[in-house]
Amino acid sequence: MSGTPLGYRVWALPGIPEVRPGDDLVKVIAAAATTDGLPGLADGDVLLVTSKIVSKAEGRVLEAADREAAIDQETVRVVARRGGLRIVQNRLGLVMAAAGVDASNTPAGTVLLLPEDPDASARALRAGLRAVLGVDVGIVISDTFGRPWRSGLTDVAIGAAGVRVLDDLRGGTDAYGNPLSATIVATADELAAAGDLVKGKADGLPVAVVRGLPHVVEEAGDGEGARALVRGADDDMFRLGTSEAVREAVTLRRTVREFTDDPVDGGAVRRAVAAAVTAPAPHHTTPWRFVLLESEASRLRLLDAMRDAWIADLRRDGFSEESVAKRVRRGDVLRQAPYLAVPCLVADGAHTYPDARRNAAEREMFVVANGAGIQNFLVALAGERLGSAWVSSTMFCRDVVREVLELPAEWDPMGAVAIGRPAAAPKERPARESADFVVVR
Repeated sequence: MSGTPLGYRVWALPGIPEVRPGDDLVKVIAAAATTDGLPGLADGDVLLVTSKIVSKAEGRVLEAADREAAIDQETVRVVARRGGLRIVQNRLGLVMAAAGVDASNTPAGTVLLLPEDPDASARALRAGLRAVLGVDVGIVISDTFGRPWRSGLTDVAIGAAGVRVLDDLRGGTDAYGNPLSATIVATADELAAAGDLVKGKADGLPVAVVRGLPHVVEEAGDGEGARALVRGADDDMFRLGTSEAVREAVTLRRTVREFTDDPVDGGAVRRAVAAAVTAPAPHHTTPWRFVLLESEASRLRLLDAMRDAWIADLRRDGFSEESVAKRVRRGDVLRQAPYLAVPCLVADGAHTYPDARRNAAEREMFVVANGAGIQNFLVALAGERLGSAWVSSTMFCRDVVREVLELPAEWDPMGAVAIGRPAAAPKERPARESADFVVVR
């Protein structure tokens, strides 16, 4: 960026003793920074502090014979699990191994938790150094992270004060005049990694200083803190491991009966169809077909014909006109949705047997396979953040549906799926104990 210095200097502060609960970290760091032979601290410097010494000073040492219990305590959400390794989101919103619970550099039988509020710790340290040394420095509190798709560890910022943690370059241009539309630099993370190069992991050098980058230090106030680096769930495309993503998508799959008017991305529905047709099926067949009703005219044409058929059935069953009207209103979930899909069963490849029993079982195999495809479809829609409701009504008027949609006679409509953006968050699902549905022999 314009005005960026051509170089900077980074060095570790030697002489910092073992930090214990209750130690005044401001005095400890100030004493190390003013040791003869060192440059000292100056306005515009950035102090890079390993979170371990902050945690120790704040008494975040926990007696725990079982580290796993401590990890459980700090975990908000399991992101991925492989064997004994857990990548989790901790209560600070950070996604990292073991919730940041550390059993190294701490006495046997204890574990070290991350600071309670790393941004607040950074603000207190900055204010203390300003009062003691009369200098205005930025503070970055760092911890060690692994990263998706990359081997090895690096330090990142988990707390900050007086530092521009994100440098938003959107709206600017590059050296060739091309507009920058997505460039936001994680400045605080870059500073943390630079400090780690001189601190090391086992050299007893928990604090480093960067000089020569005054543009990253906030001119007024403490800034937004490292919390701004945590990506929100709505913007995080990679927030789960594979098995966890499947489980969450299954959990997210809820019947939605009220939708917004927002249009539905047809590409997202087609991706859900691609997931649907991976379901198991008998005899290496492909018994699934999905009719996608993307225009309002096609939806209304089908729904009007189905409603007329339903009303005729209810009248034949002897229901009063008032009861007929009430039932029709209650069944209007399909009309509220901006998008409909009609899954169909095609039993091409089904075997024919000489007796009715085996023919009935053959038919059931295809129905089960179709149900598996529909479940895949619903779960994939949930993964696309689309709400859905599977409604069986097309199965009661298959001839009508085939005629309106001009489908082949061998296509059996297996319900309809209303699709759209949920108008409200789903209600809490009643807990179901899986043991209630299991019989072991």
